[in-house]
Parts: sequence; C-alpha cells; structure tokens
Amino acid sequence: MIPKVFKEVIDLGDGREISIETGKLAKQAHGSVVVQSGNCMLLCTVVSNYKASDVDFLPLTVDYREKFAASGRYPGGFFKREARPSDGEVLTMRLVDRVLRPLFPKDYHAETQVMIQLMSHDEDVMPDAMAGLAASAAIQLSDFPFECAISECRVGRVNGEFIINPSRAQLADSDIDMVIGASADSVMMVEGEMGEISEEEMTEAIKFAHEAIKEQCAAQLRLADAVGRKEVREYEGEAEDEDLQKKVHDLTYDKVYAVAKAGSAKHERSAAFDAIKEEVKANFTEEELEEIGDLVSKYFYKAEKAAVRDLTLNESLRLDGRKTDEIRPIWCEVDYLPSTHGSAIFTRGETQALATVTLGTSREANQIDMPSYEGEETFYLHYNFPPFSTGEARPIRGTSRREVGHGNLAQRALKGMVPEDCPYTVRVVSEVLESNGSSSMATVCSGTMALMDAGVQLKKPVSGIAMGLITDMETGKYAVLSDILGDEDHLGDMDFKVTGTADGITACQMDIKVKGLSYEILVKALKQARDGRLHILEKLTDTIAAPNPDVKPHAPKMVTTVIPNEFIGALIGPGGKVIQELQKETKTTIVINEDPVTEEGIVEILGTDQNGIDAVLAKIDSLMFKPEVGSVYEVKVIKMLDFGAVVEYQDAPGNEVLLHVSELAWERTENVSDVVNMGDVFDVKYMGIDSRTKKDRVSRKVLLPKPEGYKERPPRSNDRNRGGRDNRRDNRDRKPRNN
Repeated sequence: MIPKVFKEVIDLGDGREISIETGKLAKQAHGSVVVQSGNCMLLCTVVSNYKASDVDFLPLTVDYREKFAASGRYPGGFFKREARPSDGEVLTMRLVDRVLRPLFPKDYHAETQVMIQLMSHDEDVMPDAMAGLAASAAIQLSDFPFECAISECRVGRVNGEFIINPSRAQLADSDIDMVIGASADSVMMVEGEMGEISEEEMTEAIKFAHEAIKEQCAAQLRLADAVGRKEVREYEGEAEDEDLQKKVHDLTYDKVYAVAKAGSAKHERSAAFDAIKEEVKANFTEEELEEIGDLVSKYFYKAEKAAVRDLTLNESLRLDGRKTDEIRPIWCEVDYLPSTHGSAIFTRGETQALATVTLGTSREANQIDMPSYEGEETFYLHYNFPPFSTGEARPIRGTSRREVGHGNLAQRALKGMVPEDCPYTVRVVSEVLESNGSSSMATVCSGTMALMDAGVQLKKPVSGIAMGLITDMETGKYAVLSDILGDEDHLGDMDFKVTGTADGITACQMDIKVKGLSYEILVKALKQARDGRLHILEKLTDTIAAPNPDVKPHAPKMVTTVIPNEFIGALIGPGGKVIQELQKETKTTIVINEDPVTEEGIVEILGTDQNGIDAVLAKIDSLMFKPEVGSVYEVKVIKMLDFGAVVEYQDAPGNEVLLHVSELAWERTENVSDVVNMGDVFDVKYMGIDSRTKKDRVSRKVLLPKPEGYKERPPRSNDRNRGGRDNRRDNRDRKPRNN
C-alpha cells in the first residue's frame, strides 16, 4: 500500500524552494522527514527512549553524515565504506546540537538521537544549511517535550545583496558566510566568517536570516498540524523540594556572594566555594545526604549562580574583581621555539595558548573529500585541548568535537588575512596550555603572532575576544562582560566570540540563552567587544609590529615558477629520474602542478639553501633554453669527435650542440684538435636549423676575421646535367642490353 505523504513547501523568494515531506520513509522512528531543495535531499530521523538514563543531563546525540552514493561516488581509500565523520560533518553536528539542546526540558534525561543523512546531492545546494530545519521538523512530528520549532539557514552577501542559503559558487563571491539558528521569536545561535564587516552590518545579516527562519518554523507547524500533532509524552523529571532549595539558598547565598566579591584567583575561589558546599552538607546527616545529596548539590549550584549574577548586575563586579569591560593582564612572546618555522605564546589571565607555524608545498595541503565538496586547504589550523590545561587527569581518545569546532573558528578568523599569493601551504597548531575562559580566542591571538613570526605576510593582524551577557528581564538590568572566565561562560545568558582586525569582524560564534534578546543589546555587546578586541590587538602589535620580512634561516624558502606544458616531461624525466636526482643533488623539494586553465606547469621549489633553489631554477632555465638565430653564445667543449666538437651552452648547462669541423675556422681543418681541445671556452653564433640535417647549427668561424686572400669555395651543385661525379657516372658508355 502506498503510504500517505504530507508535504510543505517554503518559498525562498528567488525561484528556489525547500520542501519538507513525511510519511514515506523511516516510519518506525519517532519522527522523520525528508527535506529537499533542488536535487539535494536530507533524511532526518529522531528517536528518544521512554525510560530516563541514569545521568543528570540530557544524553542528546546529533549525528550528521554525508553518503558518497548521494553524489554518485565511492569513498576514498582501501576501505570502501563511510567510516568516522569528517571535520565538515562534525561541524554541522555542532551547529544543530547547539540550537536543539537548550529547548529540551532541563530535567529530561532520556537518551535522544537525531540522525541526519545526505541522501542526494546537488552542486548548487549546500546541505548543512538545511540540517537544523530537518532536525526540528522531525522533532515537531514526534512526542518529545520540546519547547518550540527552530530552523537554521545560511546568509551570504553578494554585491551588497543578502542571499538565503547561497550556493558554494555564490559564497565564493560573498563577504559574509554565517549560519543563524533561531526560533520564530528569538535568535539562538550565530556562527560564521566575514570580510571585515561592521557590527551593524553583522546585525542586519542576522535580522535578514531571522525573517527567513520565521517562515521555515511556520512551515513545520503547518506540516505537524496536517499530519496530526502527537500528545507530548509524560516523563519522570528530576525530584524537587522547595523547602530544601530555600534552606540551601539561605545557608549559601551570602557566603558565596562574599567569596565572589573578593576577586580571588580561579583555584583559590574554587576552594572557597567547595568549602562553603561542605559547610552546607554538614547541616545534614549521612542518611539524609544519601537520599538528597544530589538535590543539595543542585541547589547549591543554583544559589552560587544567583549570587554571582547578582554581584555583577548590582555592583558591576566580577569573580576575579574586574569591571565588566576590563580585560585580564596579557603577556606575549614570539620566536619561543627554536626549531619551528614560527611560534608565539599568548597568555591572558589564566588562559594560555602556544601556537606553531609550519610552511610547506602544495603537497601538504589539507585534502577535503566529502560527498558535498571536494577541494583542498592551503591554510588550516588545528587546536588541541589537553586535560592538564584545566588541572585535570582524564584519558585522551582522539580529537573531540569541541576541538574541531574551536579550531575551525580560529581558522576562519585568520584565513582571510593570509594573502592570496602566499606560495606556501601553512599549518598552524595551537596547544592550549592553560584554560580559564576562551582558549579559542587565545588561539587566534597566538596564531596571528606565530604567522607574523614565520614571515607570512598577513594583510592585517587579527585578535579575538570572548564576551558574556547577564540579563534580568524583570528589572531590565543587563551587563555585558568582556573577556569572560570559564565560570562566567556557564552562568551567563549569552556567550559570544568575536574576531577581527582594526577595520572589522572576520569571524564570530554566538550562543544566546535568553529569549527575546533585543538587537539594541546585541549591537552594544558587539561594540564593547570591538573595544576589547582593539585593546588586545594593541598588545599583539606591541610584541611584533609587522610580519618578519623573510622566513627564518632554518625555514624553507619557496620559489614558484611556470614552465610550458611541453617541458614538464623533461623536468620529471623517465620514471621521475630527473626530478628525483635533482632534489637529491640540491636538497630541495620540487612539486609540479598543472594549471587547469592554461595547462602550464606550476613548479614549486622548497629548500633551506638558496644555492640549491638557484640550481633548480638554473636547471629549469636550461630545459627551456631556446637559442635565437643570429645570437652569440658562450660554449664549452665537452666532447671531441672526428667530425667536430660537442659544445655546451654556458648559460644553459645540459644543452649541447655539435660544432661541425667545417665551422671551426676559415682554413681547412684536418684535425679538430688542431683548433679546439676539451674544456676550451669560446663564443659561437647560432645559425638556425640546418636545412639538410634538420639539426641546430652553430659556427665559430663566422665570429673570426677571414684570412688574407681567402677564397670562398664554390657551393656544391645539385644539377646532375652540369658535370660532377654523378653527372659523369650517368654519361658513361653503356652496352646495349641483349634482348
């Protein structure tokens, strides 16, 4: 039986549409939809267990995968099956997770899984922009306790015009690439990169995207109504005890407020808070703590959060004693590591990042092989967050999603400032050594200095800052916090990271936790972030004012040259023999790529010794050497023959030509050695291609004065009727042939 299918269509306003369909696929899931735009199709399924997990948080898993079959391709490598998620897939998972998670009830602890799959790919549609829409639409068809419909979309700007969900080709011409997540009422998440835009321009882009999201949310609700809304499931929430909460609050609040106001360091403050918590626990028996210990801890955290927020709103003071717009002390250092191509330390308060830069050829480019995109990155950044940076001991099991996300943010912040003509592939690695508030922004700052230390000619230095927001909707009070601590990140209503140059924003990441945040407050927060960013930028440029004019002596120098297509084979040689021997002799790395448009060979030469690089360039010049008719060249005798001497052009080693015995001197030459010997250096004139031998012809004698009384020998005749050996032979008497 053909199932009944329900469908809603969203008009993007420029001839494009997005459809949401349900009822045909994956009907045993608690909710499933197919979202389609053009030929791009995403299948999203959601399932949540009816029994709560034995944890005190929501065990939500958002999984996004792109199937190679969707674009008619095979997975790369020997194992022809999709395996671990790529960084691109992980970044999409994070975008969706950050918007969904806050909308589940805080006491909902059932294992929940959102799975999104790219089933069909379209070159003109970027599927990650529709992943949030697919996830929310599937949840709307389920019985999950979920606050409201949300959606996500990408916004770009080409020639001053905003575009919703631009194609990858349009994005290449856009100065904005942002993904916005929102409900119909409130913006909840922003992430992206920009071309040094202003705070007002960024806000306008968010507003434009939000209008599109409102329509996408409405379409989800229409689809759910058409299918028939399910009654929200009942679930066993967390136990609550109002009397206990009041008791813990009364025992805790004033003491926490006093510690918070003292402005102490992280470990000292944590120890003081732990001591207060132990004092609270001392008011209960062991038997009571066994029964209500988790609630006591929960209510202690609530009282602690309330006290710290009140301190900031009422007295404009923060946990470490700073004012709301004050930046922690900063110290920086460059060239710390002697063997790297570039290095820098950035320390801000109790956060520290050590960045290194490595320079390489195009062979070291980061290859991206996804069903929705194939390409390479010649600038990329990796971020590592070891447990010792927060004073913890825990196992390391691969790169976390958080590390992928933070590294991507820092990469997007910096990549626009790497010049297009930078010949190197550049890898930046950030090692977070201490963390108490925004190690990703410390990575941007240390990365900027390390790049300049390495001699990468950044267009402009980039700095970054993490901001926070505390609001009281009832009183209208709010406080924007510059350079937030780790604790402030957890207790605030918005945490946002902004990076940029002195002229504008290059990247951002925002998570907004409060409903109905006004754009007025958002702009104020962004402008306060700009002030802090410029303050940090000044500290960076005090440490290193401009990029070093050249790479370090031990770092590889890169020279790029272009050769015509017909010479590529000669440079490589049979089986790579020529290029391999040349690399060995010159101690360089040589990479040859073919320009896809001109089909010329682009040769990259990487080496620490300039003499080796020069030797490679000389070899290339030699391979491409073409003498001009009538020009004079210096040559050297490299081989003696009975009928001439083989000479080598001095300006093009390896290029040889035969100097015939008849071109040595005006006088008749019986022996070649009478005129020249091995190793002799002299000038010859290039006479062009010999019409008879079809080979290059050079002459020494034409550059010499003619001897006195010299007579030109008459040219040999080709006319057999005018005498000569052949003519005589033809005129011999012949006996008549007997018949």
